[in-house]
Amino acid sequence: MYSDLKNQLKELERSHIRLDVRQDTRKLDEILSDDFFEIGSSGNTCNKEDCLKSGVILTEMSLHDYQINLLAHDVILILATYYLVDKTRNRNTLRSSIWKHINGRWQLYFHQGTKTELQLIEFRHNINNS
Repeated sequence: MYSDLKNQLKELERSHIRLDVRQDTRKLDEILSDDFFEIGSSGNTCNKEDCLKSGVILTEMSLHDYQINLLAHDVILILATYYLVDKTRNRNTLRSSIWKHINGRWQLYFHQGTKTELQLIEFRHNINNS
């Protein structure tokens, strides 16, 4: 069950960074929970309304080393962490998301990105040696 859930959430996370989804407010509205908020890699914050009204940054990104952690046993709440390569802006970020299971589907509740100077190989080395 754990690997099925991890794969399902990883695909949702991948969809969240796809250009076609990021350009479609209807798709974003489905993915983001009503109480969604984000701390971006710039340090700026936004909520669901901001994302739907102003749009989100459109860049080509790839997701690596995706992990999930159960945050509580009495609710369906998952913390996801991963390394993201932003090919458009030529930078890397460490990402975290909290997904809530609401009304029978997973929705993104919280997201944060932090710029890192680490290259993917260095990140993997640090993770494997911690």
